[in-house]
Amino acid sequence: MSRKYFGTDGIRGRVGHFPITPDFMLKLGWAAGMAFRKQGKCRILIGKDTRISGYMFESALEAGLLAAGADVMLLGPMPTPAIAYLTRTFLADAGIVISASHNPHHDNGIKFFSGQGTKLSDEVELMIEELLDQPMTVVESEQLGKVTRINDAAGRYIEFCKSTTPISTDFAGLKLVVDCAHGATYRVAPSVFRELGAQVSVLAAQPNGLNINDDCGSTHMAGLQAAVVAQHADIGIAFDGDGDRVLMVDHTGAVVDGDELIYLIARDLHGRGKLSGGVVGTLMSNLGLELALKDLEIPFVRAKVGDRYVMSELQTNGWTLGGENSGHIVCSHFTTTGDAIVAALQVLLALQRSGRSLAEARQGMRKCPQVLINVRYSGSDVDPVSHPVVKDASARVTEQMAGRGRVLLRKSGTEPLVRVMVEGDDENLVRGYAEELAQVVKEVCA
Repeated sequence: MSRKYFGTDGIRGRVGHFPITPDFMLKLGWAAGMAFRKQGKCRILIGKDTRISGYMFESALEAGLLAAGADVMLLGPMPTPAIAYLTRTFLADAGIVISASHNPHHDNGIKFFSGQGTKLSDEVELMIEELLDQPMTVVESEQLGKVTRINDAAGRYIEFCKSTTPISTDFAGLKLVVDCAHGATYRVAPSVFRELGAQVSVLAAQPNGLNINDDCGSTHMAGLQAAVVAQHADIGIAFDGDGDRVLMVDHTGAVVDGDELIYLIARDLHGRGKLSGGVVGTLMSNLGLELALKDLEIPFVRAKVGDRYVMSELQTNGWTLGGENSGHIVCSHFTTTGDAIVAALQVLLALQRSGRSLAEARQGMRKCPQVLINVRYSGSDVDPVSHPVVKDASARVTEQMAGRGRVLLRKSGTEPLVRVMVEGDDENLVRGYAEELAQVVKEVCA
C-alpha cells in the first residue's frame, strides 16, 4: 500500500499548510496513541528542535495522545538521536520528534521512533494512516493520559555520548569550533566535547525560534570555515538543526563531507579489527569512497537515499557502519539511528589514534568530481524522473561518459526537488553534463 502522509523521513512540509497544521497534529497524536496502545496503556516521548512552531505542534500532539489514553513524557529541545536513545532507556512504546532537520524555520515535520529506537515499520505507519481517516474519539476520563517532563534529558544524553568513547579518552590540547546551527544540539554538543577535555569555541548556539539553519550549520559552512582559520583551530564541527548530520572543517578551512568521515571511521575500525563486515553508502555516495574502501579490502554496498534504507541494509548484512555524504552517519554498534555527536567523536578518536591531522588523514580518499543540481518542481501531475524525455537524456549522457562516471536522478523525499547528480573523472565534463540534464528537467517541469 502507498502512504498518504508519511514520506521517506516522516511527515514534513511548510507550517500552516496541510498537513503541517495544528488540527492535523492533534489528529496525528490521537492516531499514534491509538496505534501504540493496542496492547493497553502506552507511554510516548516527545522531543523537538528549536523552531518556533515546535511549541504549537508539541501541544497539539500532546492533546491528541492524551485523548487516546497515552501517557506523554516531554523532553523539550533535544537532538533527534537523543530522542531515539531516551525512548529505549525509558522503555517507552514510541518516540516522536518535531523537526524539519536541515530545513528553514518555516518548515516543520514529525518523525517517529519505535520502542527500540528505530524507524517505524511499514505496518505501523499504515495503521496510523488508517486511523487518521477515522473519527477522533476520547477515552473515558479515568483513562486519559498524563504528562510528565524529563528535566534531566540533556544530562542523560551527554553521558550516553561520552560512553561511546573509551574511559581513558582525553581530548586535551584539541581546539574545536562547533557550529550548532541554532538547533537542537545547542546545549548538549559543546558540553560533550568540553567534558572530554577539548577546548571548544561555539557558533550558532543562540536559538530564537527563527534562526535555525539560517546561514549556519552543516548546510552553510562558510562561517565555520572562516572561524576555524581565524581562531587557528584544529577542527570545525558543523551539525544540522536536529543533530543527526555532521560535517567537519580541517585546519586549512577545507570542508570534509560525510563520505570522507565514514572513510576515516571505517579505516580506523578496520585497522583495529573492529569493523563488522563492510560499509553501507547510498546512491549519492562518492565513487571515491567506494574505491578507497576497495583498496582496504572493505566491502561496500549502496542503499537508496535515506537513513531508513541505510539502516535496513546494515541489518540485512549484519554490518555496523553506514551513512550519507550529507553527514548522516550511523554507528549501529552504539545507537539505532544517525547520531552526529557520536559520529564526530568516532572521527576525533580515529584521528587521535592515528596521530594525524584531519587534513592529512582525509588524503587517503580521493573524491571523484561530483556535481549535484537541485531542480524545484511543482509536485503536481508530471513525474520528472520517469518522463521519457528525461530518461532519454540521462541514457544519452551515461553512454557519452563511456563507463567513466555515472548519472543519478531522484526526487527528494522531503522537498519538491529533483536531484540531478553526475559523477566522473573529468570535472568539466561532469559539470557540463549535470547542467545539460538539469535544463532538460526544468523544461519538463515548466
